[in-house]
Amino acid sequence: MYGESSTVYRAGRPRRRRRWPRVVIVVLLAVVLVAAAAVSATYLWAGTRLQQTEALTDYPDRPARGEGTNWLIIGSDTRADLSREEREELHVGGGGQRNTDTVMVLHYGAAGPYLVSIPRDSYVPIPGHGKGKINSAYALGGPELLTRTVEEATGLRLDHYAEIDFLGFTHVVDALDGVRVCLGEPLRDKKAGADLDAGCQTLDGRQALAFVRARYSDPEGDLGRVKRQRKLLSALVREGTGADVVADPFRLYPFLGSALDAVTVDRMDSVGSLTRMGWEIRGLTAGEGGTTTVPVANPGLSVPGVGSVVVWHPSGSRELFDQLRQDVPITATTVK
Repeated sequence: MYGESSTVYRAGRPRRRRRWPRVVIVVLLAVVLVAAAAVSATYLWAGTRLQQTEALTDYPDRPARGEGTNWLIIGSDTRADLSREEREELHVGGGGQRNTDTVMVLHYGAAGPYLVSIPRDSYVPIPGHGKGKINSAYALGGPELLTRTVEEATGLRLDHYAEIDFLGFTHVVDALDGVRVCLGEPLRDKKAGADLDAGCQTLDGRQALAFVRARYSDPEGDLGRVKRQRKLLSALVREGTGADVVADPFRLYPFLGSALDAVTVDRMDSVGSLTRMGWEIRGLTAGEGGTTTVPVANPGLSVPGVGSVVVWHPSGSRELFDQLRQDVPITATTVK
């Protein structure tokens, strides 16, 4: 009829508005908040476990800061905290003198990351002590003298410092249920306790320590050992940050706890900077940057009163450190 609305109203149940998008958003938000709380709690917990020491200090004519970031990563061979049984099991002998079995510089920035090994027998000036093997600087003056020795020998300004000891290293590896490595040929070294077959295998803490310490049966000596040290460090970080560890709190927290108990950093370092270091090393396993060793001129040179030493190649080592300081891709030596 004229004047009436032409709209037709259909009978039936009222239409319900779909609520699932809102529910999904709420659930996702809750998950994010729980995850953030867990991360924050983990970060605070880790901060209470972090061990710090005085390692990086100013001194007259200290190298100027370059581009990028430099870490000094060392492995301390102190036996002071090891029982007689532990020393025998780990094949580390006796004595309480503290040296450094591993000395590496991790550089990252616009270029890299690069992990550069410094042979422990490198013959360099040690401030206040004449010339000697670079690893002896730690025994003579602790982390402060070692970092200064490395800075003056390389011309690099160090930004961070990390140290791990023998027993702590084995605990970290065991917390991951071992670390997988592949060997092209067998590795036998009675002094280090290495007795490994060729092929891919999972090393426990004791075997991993022998793997990075063996050098007497290696034709390359200390130069061969530093390659294995870089290889194992990369494998350790790769497995420790893998999804099967990070997503499993029953594996993650034992690993983090053992790592924090084993590592000592400079007093200015934090859990955040240590996490960044691990992330950059993980990048190496993904094909970023590369690893190398300081170029040497004559490995195996014998110096009276010092023993067998390694002398750096004058121009090659200088060019390498210049490239690191400028934060440009390394071309001074072979990078793998």
